[in-house]
Order: sequence, then structure tokens, then C-alpha cells
Amino acid sequence: MRAWMALCVGMTCLGAGLAPAAAQAPKRIEAPLTAEPRKNDVNAWTIGVAGGLLEGSYIRYAADLAKVLDDGDNLRVIPLVTFGAVGNVSDLLYLKGVDAAITQSDALDYFKRDLNIPRIGDRIHYVSPLFLNDVHICARPEYKSLKDLEGKKVSFNTRGSAANLTGQIVFRRLNINVEAVFVNNSIAMEQMRKGELAAIAHVTAKPNDLFTSVKSDPACRFLPVEYSSVFSDFYLPTSLKKEDYPAFIQSGEVPTIAVQNVLAVFNWPKNSDRNRKLVRFIDAYFSKFEKLQQPPHQPKWKEINVAGTVPGWTRYAAAEEALARLVPNEEKSSAQLRGQFESFLNAQTARRGSPLSTQEREALFGEFLKWQQR
Repeated sequence: MRAWMALCVGMTCLGAGLAPAAAQAPKRIEAPLTAEPRKNDVNAWTIGVAGGLLEGSYIRYAADLAKVLDDGDNLRVIPLVTFGAVGNVSDLLYLKGVDAAITQSDALDYFKRDLNIPRIGDRIHYVSPLFLNDVHICARPEYKSLKDLEGKKVSFNTRGSAANLTGQIVFRRLNINVEAVFVNNSIAMEQMRKGELAAIAHVTAKPNDLFTSVKSDPACRFLPVEYSSVFSDFYLPTSLKKEDYPAFIQSGEVPTIAVQNVLAVFNWPKNSDRNRKLVRFIDAYFSKFEKLQQPPHQPKWKEINVAGTVPGWTRYAAAEEALARLVPNEEKSSAQLRGQFESFLNAQTARRGSPLSTQEREALFGEFLKWQQR
């Protein structure tokens, strides 16, 4: 009996003849409704940014935006896990709560030519260029070239992802017919190891965790994607190197191509509430951009020139105005020249077939400015 009573003192007693639990629990104190923030106040300056899949790079850059730009009730940025480059444009067009998105420069062309979406270039604008996405084609060891994959099963990640878009463009433009499947690439890696798939296409910023997490005995090898005139519209030559993926590349480098990413928004009317939210978001983005370039944020923020242009895209009016306000005239002129120079250099690099190093680009830009002054 004493043991039973001790148990009742230390714990809630259950069973017939015992005091009901409700009588033992402390009274719940209800907060007055007036103390809770109103829903409209909470949502007034909230921006939803479509990022991407958890194993991709987009969601990490969206998370950086949230960490740096959040300003209490003045601005709250919510990164959203989405399907990726193609899905993010669809979300901008149709999904409630999505105000901005990270996508690729080749996405609008896809929506225009393949999906026949009317006036897509008028409806979706950009705020600034972002980092580059690199094309990774990783195949089982018995395949030595892209041509060897003719008729074989190749995974292009989930529908709506960057691999779904650019990965298929690579094979289509090279006239290589493969059996396309759409499986999350984390799962596809294991399927490829079992021999169920011949290769996967992964389009993301290098180095990426899908491959860096492999320490030994990789299930696949990177195949070269040689740059040529068929990729001259939206793509640049680049390479995957040993320091990017030491488990996959023993020496040298593997040539591939890259595509420009952009921070995109829907082109809202100037006097709309959605535009006013974007104006505040864009002002914070440009004014705090240097913080994004500092650790612990993603390292490729340092490679981004926010004043650069994106071929085939229109910059959002509020972004043009924000650049004009934040950059003094002489610096603005230099920034515009830098944007023009980068666009010119990217086109020249595409023709040459070999990219310049950061030091070479800076030296050439200095010579370009001297030439402009003369």
C-alpha cells in the first residue's frame, strides 16, 4: 500500500478510485487575444523564396538570404524547399506565397519554346545574376563517353529540377537518345550502383554534397561534356577538377559546361502590394550584399556581380531603381561597365572554349577601363 501511495505522489495516478488527471494538472492560462499579433501584420512584409531540393545548392543560397535579410517585423524571408529551376518558375507564376525564386537563365527559353507560355519574358524578370550551375554527368565505369549512353537509362533527378531541364538539353543538342527516368538523385546513385541505371545528370554548383559525400569506391565516373557551338546561347565552358571531387577525379580535370543562375521575381504592377514587398526585399538585398559574401555563407556569393546582365532577361524595375539609389554615379558607371564587360567576356569565352581565371579577368577588366578612358 505504501509503495502504491508513493507511486501516486511521484506520478499521475491512473485507475478506478483515483483522483482524475484533470484535477491534478495545473490550470491553463489563456493569453488574451489582443496580445497575439494580427495575421495581416505578420504577413505584411514576408517574402517567400523558392529554393530547391535539399541535396541541391539553391536551397542553401535561399537560406543565406533569410539569414542576412531578415529584419524582424520589417522583413522576413522564408526559404522554400521546392523542385528546382523549372519548378521555381512555375511557382512564381502560379503558387501562392512565392515572391522570388532562384532559377537558371535557360529556363525562360524552355517556358517560351517548349511549354508555349505566353509573354513569359514580360511576366518573369530578374533582380541580379547569381552563381553558375555546373553540368555533372556521372556514369557507371563501363561507359567512357556520352555517346556510349545511347539507348541507356539515365536519371535526370526529379521533375522540375535543373537536371531535368539542362541535363536533357545536353543530350538533345548532341543528338544522343537516352531513356530518361526521373528519380531523386540520392536514390538514383544507389540504383546506379546496383546496375539499374547507366548514369545520372546532376546540374548544380560545384562542389556538391551528392558527390563530395563519397569518400571511396564511387559508383560512377564523370563523363566529359565538350563545349561547342550548340551550347553558345546560354552556356559557358568549365571543368570539374580533382580538388572539387577527389574521390572521382584522380588527376587533371573533366571538361563540362555551366549555366548562369538568376534571382527572379514576378513582374508585379508598380502600385501593387506585392511590388511594395519586393521593393523592400530588393533594397535589403543590394544594401546587405557584402554580408552575403562573408563567412559562413556560401562561398560563391563572392563570384557574383549584382550589376551584371542576363542575356534574354529583363531586370525588374525596382532592381534598376535600387541599383541607381545605392551606387554613386561614378561607381554606377563602373558597375555598368563591369556588367557589359562580363557579358562580352562570357561571349568571347564561349567562342574560345577556355575560361579565364579570376586574376586574368581582373587584369583584363583593368585594361578594358583604361581603353574606355582613352
